[in-house]
Amino acid sequence: MSKKLPIVAIVGRANVGKSSLFNAILERREAIVADEPGTTRDSIMAKASFYPEGKKRTPHRRVANTEATEEPDNRYDFWLVDTAGIKDAEDEFEFTIQEQILQAADSADIIWVVVEADVPITEEDRRVAKMALKSGKPVFLVVNKMDKARGHDPWEDFQRLGIKPVIGTSVPQRHGIDELLERLVQAIPQATLEEDDDRLRVALLGRPNVGKSYLFNTLAQKQQAIVADRAGTTRDVNRTVVKYNGREIELMDTAGIRRSGKIEVGIEKFSVIRSLAAIEQADVCFLLMDANELNVQLDQKIAGMIKEAGKGLVLVVSKWDAAEKNAFTRDEIAPQIADNYQFVPWAPLIFTSSITGQNVTKLFDIALNIDEQRKKRIKTVELNRWLKQVTDKHPPAGLKNRAPKLNYMVQEDDNPIPAFKVFGSHTPFLHWSYKRYMERALRETYGYEGTPVQLWFIEKHITHKSGASPTRGEPKPPRKIKK
Repeated sequence: MSKKLPIVAIVGRANVGKSSLFNAILERREAIVADEPGTTRDSIMAKASFYPEGKKRTPHRRVANTEATEEPDNRYDFWLVDTAGIKDAEDEFEFTIQEQILQAADSADIIWVVVEADVPITEEDRRVAKMALKSGKPVFLVVNKMDKARGHDPWEDFQRLGIKPVIGTSVPQRHGIDELLERLVQAIPQATLEEDDDRLRVALLGRPNVGKSYLFNTLAQKQQAIVADRAGTTRDVNRTVVKYNGREIELMDTAGIRRSGKIEVGIEKFSVIRSLAAIEQADVCFLLMDANELNVQLDQKIAGMIKEAGKGLVLVVSKWDAAEKNAFTRDEIAPQIADNYQFVPWAPLIFTSSITGQNVTKLFDIALNIDEQRKKRIKTVELNRWLKQVTDKHPPAGLKNRAPKLNYMVQEDDNPIPAFKVFGSHTPFLHWSYKRYMERALRETYGYEGTPVQLWFIEKHITHKSGASPTRGEPKPPRKIKK
């Protein structure tokens, strides 16, 4: 089956329901939806799937080989692109947005022009229709918000735009969605694209205006995210996939995370939530810090969130070209940063500049190395040999008649985080400093640079044969037997 998927671009003036339609087809909330016009700024792309002939549409899945009841040969995959609302470009920033809309329409195989059923045709609607028809691509007219068009028939007005077919939709009721997709698959070649389970996912995180989108563009080698000298430009999680040393890497550019008191209600709050969700989706996170504003408590808080999520972490000092420095500055700053991030001493530190390209490519190498470290597995025999050496060198202290003794150690096989169970006696009396000593010794022997490591100390009589692993939650209580 062909792996070149058709591209469908959704265009229209602001606030006609493009993002709502985008989310309805994906069956998940990917694009931000709000009553405020101009919510979407970046062009957001996601893979969508449709099973014609009345078969149930399957939501997007991250892992490819997930069981499905539908025949894969009947599936149509395509890229769906949500764009900003078309309007007059009043400044350079707005002009950049409008340029992206034109680029999305130019690269699309199908264009959906969205209008509102309850609003008469506007001059902007005519401009959008003219632009779409001028492209020479197949164009559909989607008359959205049909549930609001009570008491009058809008079809005669919208037919004057000269676009066929015309399909009415109402997203809240999912009216017309299946008809729209049925007409789409009649106009595009059938193609499927399985998700690559080996793909490495990297999220770019940080406060607003620290250079995430500049770095995203430099890494992707194309102008996909909007870059501007103002905070809060990126609102959605913008994604692109690049290949490096034969490996697919999915980059996720996120909205800036502000401290709680600075987060505005509404759109910006959704953006922050989307950024936090990106941490969960990622394997490795790049935490960007402005070279001119390094000692910021919020940066440390974000690093703590990444650590708690069990993700790989790279501390990235951005805008290094713009920092006031001398030959000794880096050697002076690095220890200061290390001191501020003592809780993640395993996170590599790198100084970058997206303008000059300094150390940008090294980020790929670091991310791939961290992924390799996270997948490292140690044989149980070797682990227990190491455990004996560590405990013999520095036995754990405890209370009288309550001295902890560590007997056995094993690594979990099904955990994406390097996680180890250490079985012994009197483990609740193990001091936190000894646990830190063991983790430090483990890293000195086996590496694990750039990733958290979990050590779980378990009383040897607890087998965890029933219920979840201690790294995945509490075990289920034993089943009661009726007498």
